[in-house]
Amino acid sequence: MKTILYQLRWALPLWTVIFITGWLPDNKISLKVRGKLASFFIKNCGKNFLMGRDVTLLNTNNLTIGDNVYIAKGCWINAMGGLKIENEVIVAPYVVISTLQHVYQDYSVRFGGSIAAPVRIGRGTWLAAHVSVKCGVSIGKGNLIAANAFVANDTEDHAVMGGVPAKKISDVKNQKADFYNRSEFEKSN
Repeated sequence: MKTILYQLRWALPLWTVIFITGWLPDNKISLKVRGKLASFFIKNCGKNFLMGRDVTLLNTNNLTIGDNVYIAKGCWINAMGGLKIENEVIVAPYVVISTLQHVYQDYSVRFGGSIAAPVRIGRGTWLAAHVSVKCGVSIGKGNLIAANAFVANDTEDHAVMGGVPAKKISDVKNQKADFYNRSEFEKSN
């Protein structure tokens, strides 16, 4: 009975939203519409949630999303063990976040089952394309996780992480982008 209630309250309505909005292109308006509609089927979801096409969200009854979060196209996110994505996080295309991990029984993973552990993504973090995050990991605030990295251990705040498994490369440099002020560029040419 619990499974049926989960399917009716969380999974099927979210699948319907993703199915109906799947034909919309990933532009500013459709990202907002898709995020707003999906937010009703996420345990806790902050304001201004943006969601790209082809995103798979599993076990959203254990998912908490902060304000101003963007999840890009093709991400696969399983929140069975509990997942907290804090404010201002950017999840680039094809990121995998799993709160479950297979285990071995008699040296075989086939019937070993799985264990669950919560994951936390800190405020202002950017998970670049194709990053994978293992269950039980806490990613610090303001991190940049480089493309194709596998985060297997907790990270400190304001770190640039990369590799398989991810290791600290450097500290994040706090700088303000001034895209519209091209005076420095024009002076150098």
